[in-house]
Amino acid sequence: MSTDTTSTRSLVLEGQAPGRRRRATDIPLRRKPWTAERIAPYAMVLPVIVVLVVFRLYPLLLGINFSFTGDKELNGQFVGLGNYLTLLGDERFQASARNVLIVLLFVPIQVLVAGLLATFIFLKVPGHRFYRSVYFLPVVLSPIIIGAIFNIILAADGPLNQALGVVRIPGVDWLGLPGTALPTVLMVHIWATFGMALVIFLAGFATLDAELLDAARIDGANLRQQIVHVIIPGLSQTIQFVFVTTTIGMLTGLFGLLYTMTAGGPGAASYLPEFYIWKLIGEARPALASAASVFLLLIVLVIGLIQIRVLRRATKEI
Repeated sequence: MSTDTTSTRSLVLEGQAPGRRRRATDIPLRRKPWTAERIAPYAMVLPVIVVLVVFRLYPLLLGINFSFTGDKELNGQFVGLGNYLTLLGDERFQASARNVLIVLLFVPIQVLVAGLLATFIFLKVPGHRFYRSVYFLPVVLSPIIIGAIFNIILAADGPLNQALGVVRIPGVDWLGLPGTALPTVLMVHIWATFGMALVIFLAGFATLDAELLDAARIDGANLRQQIVHVIIPGLSQTIQFVFVTTTIGMLTGLFGLLYTMTAGGPGAASYLPEFYIWKLIGEARPALASAASVFLLLIVLVIGLIQIRVLRRATKEI
C-alpha cells in the first residue's frame, strides 16, 4: 500500500473511536420543503386557533389581570390579593364553595344514569330506537323553559305533592327549603342534560370490540359481568371524558335553572360560583367577579385533573 493511500485513510478515520462505524444519525438530515401539502393542515386549524386565542385566551388573561384591581372608587387601581381575601370572607362565596361539594356528589349519578341507559340501547332492548330519541329530547329544550315547567310541578301545591298526598305521603316545599332546593335543581338538571352524555356513550360503544362481548356471552357471562369486565374497561376513555364534561357542565351550566327555579335561595342555599359571579356583576363589582371567576376556573381544573387520575387507575384495576 502506498504512502498516499495510507495518509488518506488516516484522515478519514481521524476523530472516530476505534471499532466504531459512522452512524446514519451522524449525518445531518435535510429539512423538507414547505410545500402546499405540508402547509394545508396548519392552514385548516389556524382559524380555530385564532378564535380560541381572541375569544377565550385573551379574555381569560384580561380577567385574571382585572381581578387584581379594585371596584368603584378604586376602579382600575392595583389592589393585589385584596379581592381574593374579600371573597374568602363573603358568606355567599362560602356557601357557593360548599355547594360545589354537593354538585360533585351528583356527578356520578348523571354518569351512571347515562351509562346504564346507553348500555341498554346498545344491547338493543325492545324499543331501543324510540328510547334513544326520547332520552335526547330534553337536551334541546331551553333551561328557562325546563325551569318554568318544574316550578309548576314542584310547587308546594303542585302536581307532585298532590300525587304524594294520594298515597298518604306529606308534601315537601322542594324549592323553598335550604336542604332540598339545590338537590332538587340538580335532579332537574340531570333529567335535562343526561341525553348528551348518553350520546357520547353510544359513540364510545361504536368503538367497543363486539367480538370480545360475544365471547363473554358465549362463556356464560351475565349482564353484570359483561358490564364490569368488558364494557367498562373498553369504555375507560369515554367514561373519563363524560365525567369531566359532566362536572364542567354542572359547575358552569346551572345558571338558567337556578335563576328560574330558586334565584339562589332560600338565602344563599342554592348559590353556585356561576350564579354568585352574576350577582356580583349586578352589584357593579366586576373586579370581584373576575376574582370569583378565577376561583371557579381553578376549581374546575383541579377537580378535572383529580377525576382523570382517579378514573384512570379505577378503570385499569377493573
